[in-house]
Amino acid sequence: MPTAQHEKGERFRALHEGGPFVIPNPWDAGSAKVLAGLGFEALATTSSGFAFTLGRHDGGVSLDEVVEHTRALAKAVDVPVSVDLENGYGAEPEQAARAIERAANAGAVGGSIEDYDPEDERIYDLGPALERVTAAVEAARGLDFPFVLTARAENHIRNNPDLDDTIARLQAFERAGADVLYAPGLRSIDEISAVCEATTKPVNVLARPKLSLSEIFEAGAQRVSLGGSLAFVAVSAMAAAAEAIRDDGDFAPIALGPELGGWLGALG
Repeated sequence: MPTAQHEKGERFRALHEGGPFVIPNPWDAGSAKVLAGLGFEALATTSSGFAFTLGRHDGGVSLDEVVEHTRALAKAVDVPVSVDLENGYGAEPEQAARAIERAANAGAVGGSIEDYDPEDERIYDLGPALERVTAAVEAARGLDFPFVLTARAENHIRNNPDLDDTIARLQAFERAGADVLYAPGLRSIDEISAVCEATTKPVNVLARPKLSLSEIFEAGAQRVSLGGSLAFVAVSAMAAAAEAIRDDGDFAPIALGPELGGWLGALG
């Protein structure tokens, strides 16, 4: 009889074979419950949002901490959870594979590996980057349930907006067996279309305020994620309310809308 994780894995894989969808990014178990309660069919963690909850910058969290975070989110909701595993928390292919295995053991049914080396602050050369994705794919295929492996090309958010190189990397990751391709930071519909037309696997696109969802879908994206944006929208709202209290003695911003009861109801 299939396990609950196997069923989540099947659902997550099926989402990538159907119509395009949005996968929002909670930063803790409470925000995960709210997003699931709002009807989103899958969730993905955010490395920057989670790091902020610990008072750190993006990249300042350990694999052990991410695993525990993953376990908390996967336990909190009934929808599939995918994990932002950054570079796999190590430069070696074996470390990327280990990150996939540990995320899966914590309840995830998807995860991403990127081609940026935070230690040297550079993009991995294509050869090592490909070896790391290949190892992650092999780890995912070795699990006893479906696991959607996303391979990320980081050029556009690492000060190297070279579209040709990004496409070449994504094509190599596709040949290595990645299930989803992702180049965060694509700036225009033309760039999104170029990536989607050059590849055959589902493409994830990071939302941008000046691009509409319909435009991104029409450009060929299968999945749209939000990164850390929802976490920082929440932080911005908190800071604005606190400033109004500090500067004007105005408590109006802390008035709660009627929808709060529904969100809290989602906590069970």
